[in-house]
Amino acid sequence: MRIAFLAAPEGVEQKELTDPWQAVRATGGVPVLVSTEKGEIQAFEHLDKGDTFPVDEVVGEADVADFDGLVLPGGVANPDSLRLDERAVAFTKAFFDAGKPVAAICHAPWTLVEADVVRGRVLTSWPSLRTDIRNAGGDWVDEQVKICDHGPNILITSRKPDDLPVFCEALTKEFDKAERTVR
Repeated sequence: MRIAFLAAPEGVEQKELTDPWQAVRATGGVPVLVSTEKGEIQAFEHLDKGDTFPVDEVVGEADVADFDGLVLPGGVANPDSLRLDERAVAFTKAFFDAGKPVAAICHAPWTLVEADVVRGRVLTSWPSLRTDIRNAGGDWVDEQVKICDHGPNILITSRKPDDLPVFCEALTKEFDKAERTVR
């Protein structure tokens, strides 16, 4: 199972990248870091610089057909940057078009809003995105994790770093189910 992790060159919340990454790896999956530029991404621990991580593939060259699912980590700057990159938005939307599961946490649903994939979906996020999600036709709920199957794919969303344990459990379970269904 290959899972794409889409992150901007700067601004991803480190824990929202590393915890799901480790969860995918712990279940035998292969996490792949996809970004808008080659080289490394700079993660943050809230407003302080964290670690850097090597980019495996670049959006525009990465093929959705090579992946079984997508994880969109948060951080305020990360999805704000991604939603301004047409290739990142198209890459995200392609997972929905292909019926593949997508997991997004915290501010990451901004990328989903830009991809126009939240209409008719039920999801959660950092509370400040509530109005953006509703304006894009989604139904926002305040829950630790929300799994929505009202669309072409499974959408797993969560609110914040404190929700990471249930988010990671949900995404690994749903990615595993999706992979078994394809076989």
